[in-house]
Amino acid sequence: MSVADARTLEEFDFYVDGGPRAASSGERFDSIDPTTGEAWARIAAADAADVDDCVRSAREAFRSWRQVPASERGLLLFRLADAIDENADRIGALETRENGKLLREMVVQAGLVPKWLRYFGGQADKIEGTTIPLDRQSIVNYTVREPLGVVGVVMPWNSPVFLSMMAVAPALAAGNTVVVKPSEVTPTSMLEVARLATEVGFPPGVFNVVTGLGPAGEALVRHPDVAKISLTGGIETGRAIGVAAAERFAKVTLELGGKSANIVFEDADVDAAEAGVLAGIFAAAGQTCVAGSRAFVHESLYDELLERVAARARTIRIGDPMEPETEVGPIATPAQLDKVSSFVERARGEGGEVVAGGRHAEVEGLPNGLFYEPTVVRNLDHGAHLAQNEVFGPVLTVFPFRTEEEVVALANATRYGLAAGVWTRDVSRAHRMARELEAGTVWINMYRAMAPQSPFGGYKDSGIGRQNGSEAILEYVQTKSVWVELSAEAQDPFILRS
Repeated sequence: MSVADARTLEEFDFYVDGGPRAASSGERFDSIDPTTGEAWARIAAADAADVDDCVRSAREAFRSWRQVPASERGLLLFRLADAIDENADRIGALETRENGKLLREMVVQAGLVPKWLRYFGGQADKIEGTTIPLDRQSIVNYTVREPLGVVGVVMPWNSPVFLSMMAVAPALAAGNTVVVKPSEVTPTSMLEVARLATEVGFPPGVFNVVTGLGPAGEALVRHPDVAKISLTGGIETGRAIGVAAAERFAKVTLELGGKSANIVFEDADVDAAEAGVLAGIFAAAGQTCVAGSRAFVHESLYDELLERVAARARTIRIGDPMEPETEVGPIATPAQLDKVSSFVERARGEGGEVVAGGRHAEVEGLPNGLFYEPTVVRNLDHGAHLAQNEVFGPVLTVFPFRTEEEVVALANATRYGLAAGVWTRDVSRAHRMARELEAGTVWINMYRAMAPQSPFGGYKDSGIGRQNGSEAILEYVQTKSVWVELSAEAQDPFILRS
């Protein structure tokens, strides 16, 4: 790109100590619009020194922020919720510009973020300790919950603000300060939220956003003054962060990938199941960690439901995510598009039959767009690469099954355990499946639901810790035990007492 071209692009700096700041090196990187395949903005590329400045600012702010009354911290979260409500259209548009998800979806998602802020704002003054009864009546023992310090939040590109707030909201409510490292693919929406946080009254240094490439994220993860890392991302990234954090005994919450099973029994409402299977994989072009990428359909319904889903997949309208009639937008990055394509080609080589989609999509007027057709694959072995690994794209594999025991074994036969769906009218079966499935979330006769009150997280390689709900607050505090001797009598250890 020429210097003249660069001057036409909007520029964004990272956000530290209550205001924007350019990278100390002056370096920037391009933000690419996947709909057009062209750069639209230039983003400050922080290096290790810049990250150190962000963490130092957060560490200094922590000293006073932790002393702010909990109810006042909660009030600031309420104010930020109001500000995001008022700016949801802009936040959603920024995210669509960068990740290609439907504008109407991203605006709705931005509009949901205030629910999380208000929920955890309400939790801020309810972080309680306990009084513990002991054998010696002269001793009072109680616990207090204290914040950890600086929390590093490392986020993916698929739902930047929404997923960030699942960590940021409880961390701030508990009295921590935060440094958010958004994906280099989608940095701008979090910068907007940081600006709003300052606007509504958050003290400088409490809410920081550092933008950059891989080295910036690594510097944040390895920084000795970062007490905890919260990551939403893939398994390999989670493993690397877990190891790095363990080396200095930092805490982690890891919300990782999924290969979720969507299970349709013979007594299911077929129309509802069809809609649930479609929404589970093709919404957001499959670029969601809870994507129901493995559909298991009872043999009595297999042919019918497979054909219905494949027929719908062939008619899904692919195009510009800014347009209201578009149903599926582009894949977020060229590398991700190549990954999706390679998974499908490997499935073909392993005996899978593609009954819908299975290739790059061409959209009129957008020759460089990163589009891929909604894809349905059958006749694939359960151990095949596509059946066992997260695609993060609009690719569904459909398997038949006969018995409840068989489908439980197949659904659990993966290293992932993030979510699952069950479609049945049998109440007893529904609860048995909820108990037997190895997944942190099980939806029954529904899919892709989430609420700030309800814990969310994975089993097995899908993660460590929980987001959402009252449990999430406990991820961002540490417990101190306080002992008080009430007796005036000296407790001389060398005097024997009867």
